[in-house]
Amino acid sequence: MLEQELTKHISQAISTIFGAEVNGIKLESTSEDFEGDYTFVVFPYLKQSKKSPEQTAEAIGNYLMENCKLITCFNVVKGFLNLIISDSLYVDFLSQNFSNKTFGQNTHGKGHKVMVEYSSPNTNKPLHLGHVRNNLLGYSLAQIIKANGYEVTKVNLVNDRGIHICKSMLAWQLFGNGETPETNGIKGDKLVGKYYVEFDKAYKLEIEKLVAEGISEADAEKQAPLMKSAQEMLRHWEAGDAEVMRVWGMMNDWVYAGFAESYRRLGVDFDKYYYESKTYLLGKQYVQEGLAQGVFYQKDDSSVWIDLREYGLDEKIVQRSDGTSVYITQDIGTADMKYDDFGCEKSIYVVANEQDYHFKVLKLILQKMGKPYADGVFHFNYGMVDLPSGKMKSREGTVVDADDLMDEIIAEAKAKTAELGKTDGLEEVELQKLYNILGMGALKYYILKVDPQKRMLFNPAESIDLHGNTGPFIQYVYARIQSVLRASSLASTGEVPIAIMRSEATLQATEKELLVHLYNFPKTVDEAGKQFSPALVANYAYELARKFNRFYQECPILKAPEKEVMERRLAICHLTGNSIKIALDLLGINVPDRM
Repeated sequence: MLEQELTKHISQAISTIFGAEVNGIKLESTSEDFEGDYTFVVFPYLKQSKKSPEQTAEAIGNYLMENCKLITCFNVVKGFLNLIISDSLYVDFLSQNFSNKTFGQNTHGKGHKVMVEYSSPNTNKPLHLGHVRNNLLGYSLAQIIKANGYEVTKVNLVNDRGIHICKSMLAWQLFGNGETPETNGIKGDKLVGKYYVEFDKAYKLEIEKLVAEGISEADAEKQAPLMKSAQEMLRHWEAGDAEVMRVWGMMNDWVYAGFAESYRRLGVDFDKYYYESKTYLLGKQYVQEGLAQGVFYQKDDSSVWIDLREYGLDEKIVQRSDGTSVYITQDIGTADMKYDDFGCEKSIYVVANEQDYHFKVLKLILQKMGKPYADGVFHFNYGMVDLPSGKMKSREGTVVDADDLMDEIIAEAKAKTAELGKTDGLEEVELQKLYNILGMGALKYYILKVDPQKRMLFNPAESIDLHGNTGPFIQYVYARIQSVLRASSLASTGEVPIAIMRSEATLQATEKELLVHLYNFPKTVDEAGKQFSPALVANYAYELARKFNRFYQECPILKAPEKEVMERRLAICHLTGNSIKIALDLLGINVPDRM
């Protein structure tokens, strides 16, 4: 790689000129305010050179000019040595990669298996905006890891049991009057979510009544008849009560049908589904195993705990006194089942940062139990999503439904596209496909461009803008490139005569700036895989689109002064369009051929 070659020569320069051996040479991209491609900061090496910063930089620069063909010239700004790379390197790079359909990908992870678990919905409510961020991050993370050569398995652990599920079931039994998705034409997941909200409303009324009778609010929450009934239903479920299991199976089927439609629209998929109803019993077996090992201990009320205070944590319950399981119980069972099924060295859990403590506990439990996969447990924690109106609350019904959000943003894409008036000649089917591509691209990019660790505020109106750092802007640039290629006599098959792209060609400044950015795409994909950050790919794609626009404005393509210049610039169009498409594919975003 270019950077490795440069650092090798700089090390040789310091050794030859100043008689000092150095390791860990670092280069930076030159600031746009100065001429150069890479910058080497000499201040840390003044002790070896025994010269001023300017003299040290000049000496290294002169050595590189004589001994490194990659460097055409340099300039010094105080202690900063700005190196200018030969145009020939980028022309050769272009000729080798302009039609490469796998450009940016690598094989660093070949032979290694990684599992990405994401989505993990509860079957008591439909997917909402928070789930959207989870699904988009999980899918994109899997795409990026796969692009780095790893064998990736995408799984979904469905939270299909527990007290929250019983709340929806109980409310439907009490208030539903036999309502089904078919009888009222509502999606199954939305219908079940409706009764989750109904439970909360009725529960709050019971609490208010008990408080009015003189009971403390804390006791009222425990003594409310609805909560007691829900807890009793959970015990019946774990005991396999036929009627409870019938209602549970029926309502879960409604939810799964709804989820499948939402996943299809989001463009995410899974290689395997796991269900907590199938894994919690295995987890309970491991609780007994942990008790026998001395990893867990039992209190007088028969509840089972683990003491993690020596690790700076707390005591954590792993099984209730009545024998029912908690989240950590089924996670222990699921972890084992996943490893048996796929043998992945690393298991990534895409879960919001509110669950940081939970996953620290899970990893420690698995390590203390001697599980071979324990060290590979990794919590990919991300920030929550807020709305301009504040935090979402499912049980109060103050959430942004994922389906409604997708409908809204696709409608906004339709309106924005109509304003431009550039879709004449497209059939209605093509138009609807375009609106969907733009709308979903806007939604996905708006979410994925943000550092996953950061809490984010979602504003649908901003996401669909055709200007600035948005998905539709990048998609528009891709469509513009396809338009240029269609207008050329070479079409868009990659058949640019590379023999005419001479290494000694001289590039215009914006032409070279674009090629330098393209050259760094593989490095970005590699870094995004190491950091688990789709945001790196998203913002790379935006910068690429922005630099292409500048190139498009300043460098004539089809009207270039010479044939070889035109063909070189068409090759740049090919590589840029291909790189945008690959980058957006890593984000789960489609591209339109015209807008």
